[in-house]
Amino acid sequence: MTADPRPVPSEAESTAEEADDGDGGYRVRDRLERRAIAVAAVVTAGVLSLLFYYPVATVFVESVLVEGTLTLAVFLEILRDPFYFGDLARLFAGESPLAVGRDLLSSDRRLGIVGFTAYQAALSTVLSVALGVPAAYLLARYEFRGRRLLRSLTILPFVLPSIMVAVGFVATFGRNGTLNGVLGVFGLGPIELMFTLEAILIAHAFYNAPLVARVTTAAWESVDASAVETARSLGASPMRAFRDVIAPQLYPAVMMGAALTFVFTFGTFPIALALGGFQLATVEVFVYRLVRDLNYAEAAALAIIELLITLGILYAYLRYEASHAVRSRGIRPLPRHPLSPPTLSVRELLPRAGLAVYAVIALFVFVFPIASMLYASVSGPGGFTLDHYRFLAERQATGAAFQVRPWPAVRNSLLFAVGALLIALPMGVVVSVLTTRRYRGRKLIDAVAMAPLAVSGIIVGLGLLRGPVFGIEFAGWRFAVGGAVAIVAAHAVSGYPFVVRTVAPGLEGIDRSLIESARALGASRWRALVDVELPLVWPGVVAGAAFAFAISMGEFSSTVVLATGTDQYTMPVAIERFIGRRLGPATAMGAVLLVITSISFVVLDRLGGESFGI
Repeated sequence: MTADPRPVPSEAESTAEEADDGDGGYRVRDRLERRAIAVAAVVTAGVLSLLFYYPVATVFVESVLVEGTLTLAVFLEILRDPFYFGDLARLFAGESPLAVGRDLLSSDRRLGIVGFTAYQAALSTVLSVALGVPAAYLLARYEFRGRRLLRSLTILPFVLPSIMVAVGFVATFGRNGTLNGVLGVFGLGPIELMFTLEAILIAHAFYNAPLVARVTTAAWESVDASAVETARSLGASPMRAFRDVIAPQLYPAVMMGAALTFVFTFGTFPIALALGGFQLATVEVFVYRLVRDLNYAEAAALAIIELLITLGILYAYLRYEASHAVRSRGIRPLPRHPLSPPTLSVRELLPRAGLAVYAVIALFVFVFPIASMLYASVSGPGGFTLDHYRFLAERQATGAAFQVRPWPAVRNSLLFAVGALLIALPMGVVVSVLTTRRYRGRKLIDAVAMAPLAVSGIIVGLGLLRGPVFGIEFAGWRFAVGGAVAIVAAHAVSGYPFVVRTVAPGLEGIDRSLIESARALGASRWRALVDVELPLVWPGVVAGAAFAFAISMGEFSSTVVLATGTDQYTMPVAIERFIGRRLGPATAMGAVLLVITSISFVVLDRLGGESFGI
């Protein structure tokens, strides 16, 4: 037998060779981990471009490209049309500004659709601030049982579906609503508030006053108590100390709440459609009507004008904030006083009496509509009944194919919410990571990533409809997505900014030494993120998931555009179709939607606490 001429490696050489192989594998894995965040950023940017920026760009193109010709004629027609701009349209037609201004100040002025939208948004803002600031005063200055729960309830605008709230207001203020029922007991009424501006304003206050209260409470709680004590020691009265020390730190927060309220109510859709109809229609309602009439060019142009107005308001606020913001030193917050102390002086009694009056108004505005909806869902002419729920069951069993049936609406809402969550959550986490890293240009990335907050669902829905749903031609091929996929995409775009707003503050507040220690021990940026950062902000991640799920469940604006003429309707769309025909089934469906969204709210409150960055 011939001996093998190849040398046999020693044990040490074999061990070294295995170590080399191990080091090589580690280096490959390390390179992948080091690039994982960059890859996630690229994928997120691609998804966001596909689901948001391309559809919105499609709306822009629709407004300036008519039958293959680049033109601004559609914009000019809208600007010069008194139907949209009232007397202001005469300015765009070349009339004298003095004559137009004189007519605008007269009692018979014409506002037009855009003017009325701005008018109701301004009134809604004033009412929301008037109801939100006292709530902030109560939460920031007094200690009482249930204060934390009441503070948590200020996130309701982001959780409760707007169409469900509209049903509650119909059940409250309708001719046969609970308000007239209560007034009838005392021999008063009836009062008809449906399809009036007052109903729209109160509904807007329901949504936006808690937002004003939340941001103002945070500002009030960050006031330095020592500054107030210094002012008092120098002879300032309590009113003077408030005016010179506290108020300047509250103004930016109040202005922020007011600006956001104006933007949200200027782009109002479900509330105005359900409570005002087309006789009190806003810009958003007419955009929807134009889409339904297949007038896409005019709808796109009107939507762009609306977007420019809202972005202008936000820009004006940001300029104000930059010049008036007061940095809180946060040394020692103002102490809270017991709401019900053993003894009260006359001076202490007056603000508490005012808060008692405010509590009655708050119950009427914030609690009564939801309670009325629940009551209407189980009541009828003969008293307590489950007929409205039986109607839903019968409609499910025997309804025709073209009729709205409950189970498909519930099923679609749940499936779309899960799909939107699976997209919105990773997108939101990645954007949170990118916007909390220290590098040049991160503020620009933050602004671009948060753009969906400033763009209405109607514009997103219209863009998805005219783009991916109708089909995109590329290299001779035509690509189209189904209505369900487009709806999930629209819901994900609506929900992911709220994931960012709950996760990013937590990442920003992490002790950087923990991350540096992990990196010093050999962890890649990706491994430090997964093993150190995300576990520390896990409650915020879960809270963001709850937000995304709840927002998808209640999303109406984009859904009603994409679901028109299909069987992809959700519970909010089903409620809107019921509400115009039979209020009872609409309230029953609203109660079902309330139960499902409340589950998300409970998760949100339990796991997120007061740490949300919204």
